[in-house]
Amino acid sequence: MGKGGVGVIRISGPNLRQFIKKLLGRDLIPRHAHYLPFPGADQTVLDYGIALYFQAPASYTGEDILELQGHGGPAVLRILLAHCLEVGKAYGLRLANAGEFTLRAFLNDKIDLAQAEAIADLIDANSTAAAKAAAASLSGRFSEEVTRLIEDLVELRILVEATLDFPEEEIEFIEKYQVRSRLETVYSKLCETLEIAKQSRFLREGLKVVLAGQPNVGKSSLMNALFDQDIAIVTDIAGTTRDSIRETLNLDGVPVTVTDTAGLRDATDQIEMIGIERSWAEIRSADVILNVMDSRHPVSVLDPTLHGDVLKGKILLNVLNKVDLIDSSSEPFQSSGTVRVSAKTRKGLDSLRQAILDASGRTLGEASPWLGRERHIQAMQAALEHLELARDHARLNDAVLDLLAEELRLCHDQLGEITGRMTSDDLLGRIFSSFCIGK
Repeated sequence: MGKGGVGVIRISGPNLRQFIKKLLGRDLIPRHAHYLPFPGADQTVLDYGIALYFQAPASYTGEDILELQGHGGPAVLRILLAHCLEVGKAYGLRLANAGEFTLRAFLNDKIDLAQAEAIADLIDANSTAAAKAAAASLSGRFSEEVTRLIEDLVELRILVEATLDFPEEEIEFIEKYQVRSRLETVYSKLCETLEIAKQSRFLREGLKVVLAGQPNVGKSSLMNALFDQDIAIVTDIAGTTRDSIRETLNLDGVPVTVTDTAGLRDATDQIEMIGIERSWAEIRSADVILNVMDSRHPVSVLDPTLHGDVLKGKILLNVLNKVDLIDSSSEPFQSSGTVRVSAKTRKGLDSLRQAILDASGRTLGEASPWLGRERHIQAMQAALEHLELARDHARLNDAVLDLLAEELRLCHDQLGEITGRMTSDDLLGRIFSSFCIGK
């Protein structure tokens, strides 16, 4: 509930014509804007506004929809909503659940599940790039990619399962219908789609970047330089930062949350020890770790051989700070994943920003073709595992088509969950509960 120039009450259900006549005292022409008074219980005028009637199936939900667009004052809307519910008792009218309008659109085949999620992503988009990618998903581009993969799988499943009745032809079947090459094609397409989904997820969820390293290497100064403002306290005293400091910036449409952490060292001060524990917690949850070091004596406290469990699956970028204090001809700590910067002079900051973007799989100006979610990624990863097993079965000289058919079926099921072709009620409940009321 808010306050604005215009407030909308939306009603969806089967056969709303009788309800509309009872509520407004007249019929409405479908898809025409009618300016009229909104009467109350005692027939006094509550408000003047626009009434729109969308007749099924040409509506958002696929059912009849009535929209009342009046003034956006909370009291006016509350009274009008109460009157709608009172009149609607006889017709089974009730308040909508979270996301129920979009759920009904999905159940009535107006959109698939990936498009339904794209609606929520479009509403929540916090950058132009995220909004464009969500709009592309809403238009069905992501669904089309998944549908093409499913169609290729279905063709293979038909061939395999049709051959199961003729066991003497199983070996010939593999060669005759080029099953191995077809599987490789589907596998490559799925890998490509999964990679795009992983990259586009950062547009929606953002990229979590953590500044880590020893005390006094300039992490807080680098934090301030990245944001061009004094966010963190900077002193020459080692261990100044005792707690994590978090801010968000937008890099070419990717929301990046940068966290400055306490310096990593063997501490005896209890407060500093707590700060260091929190630093490790931030590192564990990061997508990208900026391993900040002093260029004059670069020492890494993040050793993959010692901290492999913590760094597993993370992007580790070595950042040599304070390059303004060393001879420009010297090149210590050679590594392909190293960026040289000066938080003081701002040298190398553009290269650091580009390195962070590259870590997300994107380059400057590159647009994501659609927006993926963690749920989509998990489903595709599971589908990929089944497809790998199917490839293994197909490679065998004495391939067992029963096992091949089963893995293809399981792969098909996982991809079907993305668009909602094969979806449990529990999953639908989790997805639509995150929507706002009225959408």
